[in-house]
Amino acid sequence: MYRRNFNKNYAHLIIYSLLIVCLITFIWLICFKFKGKIDSKLTKDNNYTIKKFVLDSSDKMEFNGKIKVYITEEKKVMELDLEDYVFGVLSGEMPISFELEALKSQAVAARTYGLSKTINKCSAGNGADVCDTVHCQVYKPKEKIIATWSKDKKDEYSSKLSKAVKETEGQILTYNGSIVLYAQYFSTSWGKTEDSLAAFKREVPYLKSVTSEGEEISNRYKSTVKISYSDLIKTVNSKYPKSKLSSSKIKSQVKILSKNKSGSVNEIKLGDTVMSGKDFRMLLNLNSANFTISFSKNTIDINCLGYGHGVGMSQWGANVMAKKGSNYIDILTHYYTGVKVEKI
Repeated sequence: MYRRNFNKNYAHLIIYSLLIVCLITFIWLICFKFKGKIDSKLTKDNNYTIKKFVLDSSDKMEFNGKIKVYITEEKKVMELDLEDYVFGVLSGEMPISFELEALKSQAVAARTYGLSKTINKCSAGNGADVCDTVHCQVYKPKEKIIATWSKDKKDEYSSKLSKAVKETEGQILTYNGSIVLYAQYFSTSWGKTEDSLAAFKREVPYLKSVTSEGEEISNRYKSTVKISYSDLIKTVNSKYPKSKLSSSKIKSQVKILSKNKSGSVNEIKLGDTVMSGKDFRMLLNLNSANFTISFSKNTIDINCLGYGHGVGMSQWGANVMAKKGSNYIDILTHYYTGVKVEKI
């Protein structure tokens, strides 16, 4: 009898305890509001999961609608509203003459990139989320932007940029429910975009090579760099002493070894040194890694197609698509494989 009463009382105690815990939890939820946060847990797809409402916790990063921008010229950090920041990036990164739908696609890409940087901060930002140069995204303050426009165009241009930002307000790119961490874009393609694995040696599922037609109209579609043999030898040998380039053998010493499927150079041989097309591009400040070489009497001629790293959205390609009737979601889902445009 005693054991039976003990077990019964013990069961009641457990039930009452559970009820008290539930009541305390309910009161806590009423007294403490949910806050908008960014879940900072990195997923296996190299993305950060965004959850609009999660409980306040030390392992979460709060996003309050602001972004910290390092202003390089003034050497200071400014806190800006995210949408104001997008306005400034839009004018700094894409020509105002472009179609509205192209500008809207740029606004979403810029917003996504900026928001992702509140998690993965800029290494050159002095503690800010992003800097205002091409290292991150070019940002220009609104007042400085307006000052560059002619008086008769100020209202038109300001309205156009504001519309692109407003009509995409809060919208970002997501992949499998996570914010796109690498919302890469560039100026001009050569008919195809680049796969991230080929360009950056890192596989990102939404940065695949896709077609991008009609960009021959861009003034950056073709470019040629002529460099004298002596200057090339000096530049290469100073950076890569083991290359041993010489003027008497240069035609046999400089050779493109391989290209990838999109047409960019994978490897190029310079004397006894083999380097990537990307490194060669950076060494000589070429417009892209899609190039051919030819030799004249005293110079090597390097003919490039496209402008930029070639990964993600082509800005000129986006404008071509917009001119043909595509909207900004069509453009973004074309250049970023498998993504969705969602509002945070």
